[in-house]
Amino acid sequence: MSATDAPALAGIHHLKLPVTDLARSLEWYRSRLGYEVQAEFVEQGTLMGYGLWHPAGGPNLALRLAPERARAAAGFDYFAIGVPDKAAMDRLARRLDELGQPPAGVHRASLGWILPEVPDPDGHALRFYTMEHHTDLHPGQTTTIHDPRETAEAAEAAENAGR
Repeated sequence: MSATDAPALAGIHHLKLPVTDLARSLEWYRSRLGYEVQAEFVEQGTLMGYGLWHPAGGPNLALRLAPERARAAAGFDYFAIGVPDKAAMDRLARRLDELGQPPAGVHRASLGWILPEVPDPDGHALRFYTMEHHTDLHPGQTTTIHDPRETAEAAEAAENAGR
């Protein structure tokens, strides 16, 4: 399919996470990441979810009460939330640390910088990735990244040794 034949898409509408406890998850996403409630979803008289928005441009997020699915999804990093640049990523890492949730640290990744393995209350493995890249990708070309973790770790070690 050529680019001119591709259907029109407009980005991510929202991300939906299954949770075991709506109130606990809502408080976590509010206090750690600054999300605010935009909608409540009530089904047959029972609060089943929240639609959240982020005042500083983060992706819309939905929390859905689904305990079994939340437990099944724990530990998997099925999306990365974009952060503008490394300075913003460093601020996020400090904020999490100050709130008693020390992150795994900001690290060089294949394209930009990553803050991996930030668990929410249900153990969803959130990861944050900078929109700012240190590696250029070119539309219409495939860039092959061999052994991404090992390559990024070696580059980061070389950068740190040069300081």
